[in-house]
Amino acid sequence: MNPVANPAEPLDLLLVGAGLANGLIALHLAAHRPDVRFALLEVGDAPGGNHTWSFHDSDLDAAGHALLVPCVAHRWPGYGVRFPQRTRRLAGGYASVTSERFAAVLRERLGPRLHCSAPSAQVEATRVVLQDGRTLHARCVLDGRGARASAHLALGFQSFVGQEVRTQAPHGLAEPVLMDATVAQHGAYRFVYVLPLAADRLLVEDTYYADGDALDAAALRARIGAYVQQQGWAIAEVLREERGVLPIVLAGDAQDFWAESEGGAVPVGLAAGLFHPTTGYSLPDAARLAARIGTLQDWSHAQVRAAVRAHALAAWDDRGFFRMLNRMLFLAAEPTERWRVMQRFYGLPAPLIERFYAARLTWADRLRLVSGRPPVPLLAAARAASATGLRGAPATPRRHPA
Repeated sequence: MNPVANPAEPLDLLLVGAGLANGLIALHLAAHRPDVRFALLEVGDAPGGNHTWSFHDSDLDAAGHALLVPCVAHRWPGYGVRFPQRTRRLAGGYASVTSERFAAVLRERLGPRLHCSAPSAQVEATRVVLQDGRTLHARCVLDGRGARASAHLALGFQSFVGQEVRTQAPHGLAEPVLMDATVAQHGAYRFVYVLPLAADRLLVEDTYYADGDALDAAALRARIGAYVQQQGWAIAEVLREERGVLPIVLAGDAQDFWAESEGGAVPVGLAAGLFHPTTGYSLPDAARLAARIGTLQDWSHAQVRAAVRAHALAAWDDRGFFRMLNRMLFLAAEPTERWRVMQRFYGLPAPLIERFYAARLTWADRLRLVSGRPPVPLLAAARAASATGLRGAPATPRRHPA
């Protein structure tokens, strides 16, 4: 833990929250912009929180891979999916970054610029007041403390509980299972996500695409235990647990969303709406934003905010098709039938699936995704596709994993 110094001159940047977005920004600046004076503040005793972030090799460009290589803890040459009427293996690199590895890289690369156990009492555009009363000044403050509620977005949710377990015997799983939707659905689109971390170690996540943001951790733990048993594995030890509720955007007004933070710290990461609209994955967007911020020459609050805002709004404008697909999934399909949408998706050509995850669909891809007989009622699909004016809570009654 580094004590937070109070420099005589304001820093260029103060990064509040040592999660993925701010952590990658800090790593990029440390590697490519030694002229920038910055500090990364974390409320906890270690950066990175308690997460596993994963990505496909095709999600990142060369610069993104260069930034992430030191942070990768696990890598596989392909992955599988399982549905009631489709099982498939897809080739292509898949990798995971663990909080533990991420924290180690941040400590090594940032040194005294990383400050843990530094809770903030007040976060403003150009200053941060710590809970111990000290005030730190910077030309600009970046707020990377996670997603923020907004009346200007209509959301579904991806909620999960994951347990890293040690099995009594080698489990025999060579590659990740990104979606096993052969399980009971429990009032949502439910699937189990499994990462083989070692011969006798697995990360098993029970995941739901649900209308509401409720999370019954006890129920999900029990379902993880039942799933592991059904696979023929026996748990020797639960090593750790992670959980989360990720936003899945159905519609909204990005201009009004950004207006909510006017005059305050510049939001980054989930707080800036920078995540894949359908998967909730934020790592590729975090890498791209780090590279964008690294090109700046003026660290004034106005200039940094303008650059981040323009970057986020461009991503929003480019991803309207994904929000339409989300509306069809959440508003047109019955919750327990949503798996049919994903089963159909995983029957498409592998290059299209890669481009979908990378949020780089061609117009031909978009046409292919909506052509043919939809796996949801046609009239409901048409209504959902045109429901661009949604705000706040979903238009359908909220259902929770039961």
